[in-house]
Amino acid sequence: MPTVAPDTIDALRRFNRFYTQQIGVLHEGLVQSPWSLTEARVLYELAHNPATTASMLARDLMLDTGYLSRILRRFEDAHLVKREASTLDARQSHLMLTATGRRAIAGLEDASRREAAALLKPLGEAERRRLLGALATVQGLLGPAEARPAPFLLRPHRPGDLGHIVSRHGALYAEEYGWDITFEAMVAGIAQHFLAHFDPAKECCWIAERDGAAIGSVMLAKKDETTAKLRLLLVEPSARGLGLGRRLTQECARFARRAGYARITLWTNSILSAARKIYQDEGYVLTASEPYHGFGKDLVGETWERAL
Repeated sequence: MPTVAPDTIDALRRFNRFYTQQIGVLHEGLVQSPWSLTEARVLYELAHNPATTASMLARDLMLDTGYLSRILRRFEDAHLVKREASTLDARQSHLMLTATGRRAIAGLEDASRREAAALLKPLGEAERRRLLGALATVQGLLGPAEARPAPFLLRPHRPGDLGHIVSRHGALYAEEYGWDITFEAMVAGIAQHFLAHFDPAKECCWIAERDGAAIGSVMLAKKDETTAKLRLLLVEPSARGLGLGRRLTQECARFARRAGYARITLWTNSILSAARKIYQDEGYVLTASEPYHGFGKDLVGETWERAL
């Protein structure tokens, strides 16, 4: 393991001082509440893990058991927390929030969201995307492997995204499969129709980003009242192996169920083996196959479908 340079250590400590001041950790009460940062974190864990025990809390939060006991006594005296004996082990008590405790954490979380919104408000959309990418990088590098977030973010399309999708499809399929410009023209036609007839209640386009750069995309379009069509699934070479193609495909199915569709259909080509494997694993069934000449190549077009 290489030695850490002193200036690297100083830079991290400088950032820690900056950020703790930004979020008010040094104040006596977090977000103008009666509780310290540690106490608020204990309340948060109790709200999201209602059957936890004191020993589990101490382990998960890496707190001294005596210190945690004093916090819990304070919460019990304030009628925020109650204990119930475990039905499996009489020596253990489950900790849970009372109705008063639930109201307290709801107010705390609401105040915390308002403070976070105030920090983000001066930033433009591009700056917020850069910040989210940087935060994910920090968490990924410093957190334990099992707690690391997905190495990408998904968002709905914005102005300019469909042009990027057309461009990347044209360039990548020419480079990897030797397809000619008629494929890019077809993709442009799909994108134009999607934008001209876009129905946000029944259609969606997702852009996957990493460090503020687009690394993948997919579109779910309306075919008819009961059938949606998955279109233009793309994963950049630099992002392959992350499970992104599968995640984008799953997002289409989730959206389609909420939108009330009964099924999803898609059209692909037999040589696109990675995409076909995803479709098969996600429950799509090959319903039609037909050879054709297109995009400068002899190909086999395939129709796949899955019920929802």
